[in-house]
Amino acid sequence: MHFADFFAGSFGGACGVAVGYPLDTVKVRIQTQKQFAGIWHCIVTTIKKEGVHGFFKGMALPITTISMTSSVVFGTYRNCLQCLAQIRGISAPNSKLDVFLSGLAAGVAQVSVMSPGDLVKVRLQCQTESKRSGLKPRYSGPMHCLLSVARDEGISGLYRGALPLAFRDGPSFATYFLTYSTLCSLLTPAGQKETEWTAVLLSGGLAGTAGWSVGTPMDVIKARLQMDGVRGERRYRGLVHCVTETIRNEGPGIFFRSLGINCLRAFPVNMVVFAVYEVSVRVLRSASVEPL
Repeated sequence: MHFADFFAGSFGGACGVAVGYPLDTVKVRIQTQKQFAGIWHCIVTTIKKEGVHGFFKGMALPITTISMTSSVVFGTYRNCLQCLAQIRGISAPNSKLDVFLSGLAAGVAQVSVMSPGDLVKVRLQCQTESKRSGLKPRYSGPMHCLLSVARDEGISGLYRGALPLAFRDGPSFATYFLTYSTLCSLLTPAGQKETEWTAVLLSGGLAGTAGWSVGTPMDVIKARLQMDGVRGERRYRGLVHCVTETIRNEGPGIFFRSLGINCLRAFPVNMVVFAVYEVSVRVLRSASVEPL
């Protein structure tokens, strides 16, 4: 088993969160709250009412959970590739289908770890009350939010939105890893074993953009189900009802309202994720083969 990929993925994921969290907050708010006319309006309003701190609400828990989920994603992906290669024959290179299926498995596998932390993140990001406005926030922090949801909605409440999360991340990570693998292969000269860093950065950024292009529509549904009932009565009976009601009330264009900011955020975030991942995994693997 490739244990280096679990650690390297964890470190890369944590660095990615730190880079992309402010834009992620803006993305979640324009997906779930009609008070914002667009990306720039959301940014200006957040700074005016909450200050810079408003962009980092709820970041402590995602740093921890994303470290775990990225560990699961990269570890599952690499070990699925290994299993598929062994099934076909140890010397056989992985096909594009192997990469796609391994990415799909990795995306679905991390949902059980990611769902509670993602729900807490979304609820804190959508909490626009602050000391400046004189309104007391419902949740005082990540742990208070986590415990409050578990108390008020039960353990199952922590997994609200888990199904659309799986539908988002399965295809999204399949596209993500397939794009990265394909671009790295194209940008690496024949006979060269390791991809150059410029190619890693470009491939990682474009892979993140491609993954979010696939995952954004279901990301909207996930966020709405996670916020449903927080500020009043529940509107949605489930995933299908949320999709149909959203289309009926706001049109299909709403699913792509946050696509621009997702892609804008995804490029630098995944440049960092893959750069840190590649550095970490190369160091760990080289250390494991050095004689004592």
